[in-house]
Amino acid sequence: MSHIEERLHELGITLHSSPAPFANYVPAKRVGNLVFTAGQGSGEYKGKLGATLSIEEWCDATRACVINCLAAIKSVIGSLDYIKQIVPVHGTVNSTLDFDGQAIVMNGASDFLVDVFGEAGKHIRTAGGVASLPLGFAASVYIIAEVEERD
Repeated sequence: MSHIEERLHELGITLHSSPAPFANYVPAKRVGNLVFTAGQGSGEYKGKLGATLSIEEWCDATRACVINCLAAIKSVIGSLDYIKQIVPVHGTVNSTLDFDGQAIVMNGASDFLVDVFGEAGKHIRTAGGVASLPLGFAASVYIIAEVEERD
């Protein structure tokens, strides 16, 4: 088991296979020493922030999205130990028009990455609200990770 997967295990998380895309795209793609993920949602969290779920549940939702991002990255590079750093994290939150706490709920994703990767998990970030997301997802997150050069 890799060092990062051991850390995930300590946190009670087991990475599953990368979620299958529901359209014509791939979950993650490597370009040089960067791996880009597609926007990842989590089927267990659906609804609209400000209407159906609490902020704590939304933080859990963005965390679940990042777990799916890590599974997508692992499918491309084999081991999460090859991640040198997380560069940006971009999140969209399914929210009501009057809700303005999207940055707060994205802390679920950001705090989780720092908890797993330490200093290498600190990143730049954007957070925004949208009127809806595919399949009714509560949130969608994508990340870009710098990875070790490998042949």
